[in-house]
Amino acid sequence: MHFDDFLSDAKLHIKTTGREDSCSNAMVFPYEPTSYSVLERLAQEGWISKEDHLIDYGSGLGRVPIYLADRIGCRTTGVEMAVKYHEQALLNLEAYLGEHENHLIGFCNKKAQEYILPDTANRLFFFNPFHLKTFKLVMRNVLDSYRKNPRNIRMFFYYPQDAYISYLSGLSEVMFLDEIDCRDLFEEEDNRNRIMIFETPGEDECSE
Repeated sequence: MHFDDFLSDAKLHIKTTGREDSCSNAMVFPYEPTSYSVLERLAQEGWISKEDHLIDYGSGLGRVPIYLADRIGCRTTGVEMAVKYHEQALLNLEAYLGEHENHLIGFCNKKAQEYILPDTANRLFFFNPFHLKTFKLVMRNVLDSYRKNPRNIRMFFYYPQDAYISYLSGLSEVMFLDEIDCRDLFEEEDNRNRIMIFETPGEDECSE
């Protein structure tokens, strides 16, 4: 099913469409929201439940945290370093909450590599928000959190970078789980229109 992004924004009373590169640099890529069609495909696949806490790294104007919390009922947190985007995300959240009762959505204005993953967080979403160097620092924090509190942490990589996947494949505590094909959602054929899923073993698996 194809979703019109402008119409989907309107239903949530938010404004997240368009590409924005005013806050980008060599280490941080331009803001470009994940298509609602892709987010709906992710929601339909059942990899995220209402009991989960999802972190969206490089959350921009807040589309992913707001939509998935609204659609699935899970707790979500958006992490965004650009003050401009963070402030707009807060305005979007305020507009959304004016029409919906949902206290499970939060936003954090911080560099991704400085964000300490809370013990409740077990689902992570990435849409190529930053350079591999930054991603490695983020993963170091993720694995530190995992070692202190062993749990199944499931990571979703939309439109994955080869560099990300190569790096993840070399981590002993992370394994490839599955992928969600999204190529049919777009007119142009592009093999990167997919969500690759990696995860850490759950607590029971770690103790075996």
